Amino acid sequence: MSTLIIFTLLIVLMLTGMPISISLGLTVLTFFFTMTDIPIESVALKLFTGIEKFEIMAIPFFILAGNFLTHGGVARRMINFATAMVGHWHGGLGLAGVMACALFAAVSGSSPATVVAIGSILLPAMVKQGFPNSFGAGVITTSGALGILIPPSIVMVMYSVATNTSVGQLFMAGVVPGLMLAGLLGLTTWYRARKYNYPRLAKASWGQRAKALRESVWGLLLIVVVIGGIYSGIFTPTEAAAMSAVYAFIVAVFVYKDMTLKQVPKVLLDSASMSAMLLYIITNAVLFSFLMTSENIPQSMAAWLLDMGLGPISFLLMVNILLLLAGNVMEPSSIVLIFAPILFPVAQSLGIDPVHFGILITVNMEVGMCHPPVGLNLYVASGITKMGITELTKAVWPWLLTMIVFLGIVTYIPAVSLWLPRTLGMM
Repeated sequence: MSTLIIFTLLIVLMLTGMPISISLGLTVLTFFFTMTDIPIESVALKLFTGIEKFEIMAIPFFILAGNFLTHGGVARRMINFATAMVGHWHGGLGLAGVMACALFAAVSGSSPATVVAIGSILLPAMVKQGFPNSFGAGVITTSGALGILIPPSIVMVMYSVATNTSVGQLFMAGVVPGLMLAGLLGLTTWYRARKYNYPRLAKASWGQRAKALRESVWGLLLIVVVIGGIYSGIFTPTEAAAMSAVYAFIVAVFVYKDMTLKQVPKVLLDSASMSAMLLYIITNAVLFSFLMTSENIPQSMAAWLLDMGLGPISFLLMVNILLLLAGNVMEPSSIVLIFAPILFPVAQSLGIDPVHFGILITVNMEVGMCHPPVGLNLYVASGITKMGITELTKAVWPWLLTMIVFLGIVTYIPAVSLWLPRTLGMM
């Protein structure tokens, strides 16, 4: 009965158009005030202790690094490098878009940031070269989702906060699936470009490729700083995030000089604003998790699901369906922070590896960002391309279908996620 009341109240508040973070907080306060004897002091205490985790500090740092890179010309140089490498294949600029999104994803940690950084430069160039607007929009909207799968990833940090799973293991586990998905999206792009005979660029010489690599190397080195630093044990994922922010600032202002010192305060304010929004969602989601734990809801739901006789295969299928449905009405941070604490105990009871489960949830969030009505990447791409959401939805379906097939692979072949961290001795 408690479960029914809590979720009914939450859904009713969300249907009024209220932001999810406020809906979560009001649900908790209403339930505590009217149906329990828990003192309000404990709620206030939980508000502060809920965001005291060291891992949460990684989020504002990765956002800041992504903003410096977006404004600092790194994306443009990555696009030039990708174009020099694959531009002569069928759908050259489209393939360059997939490759550039994968590279930028490895330094930003955010899907919308990747779509903005790569799409705002590449999409006008694709239209100018003769590609249909819908083709470019489909490529960038879905490839931008790599931002939360290829490490570093803000969504993985959220999952770590919700389940106490190692961020370092999650980051390493995301490398192989991220590269696989980039390859599959590239294959879809190449096939459609070949089928419809879309334009190709002239093949770049090795000298042009070397020049493009030299110009983009400072941005690419950030991948080494973050992943190499975490794997070698030089610093934790949170320290890696702080290092990436400092490094991105130095590269944008003093190396590439695409950003002046006068522009830095605006980038800091934009980053602070986005970080505050995410931290507010986290705080209220932690309160919601506290409410569910105090009412013993995760344990009761776990027992109920196990009593139904669900095995790992049917449970994972149910999780995918549930998360894909949630992606229709909620954004990724809220989904992870609400559903991970509920589903995680069941996954553990069924012997599903926590890291594999985290990558599965992350891929689900990727798919959710590319379909309506709440797909963030769709809205970002819509702003760049001036296309309507319905038109964009039609444009992304071939790549979205590829992502759903990939979700099935990740779900039922754990080795895709777990091979690298195990090989590196991290698990």
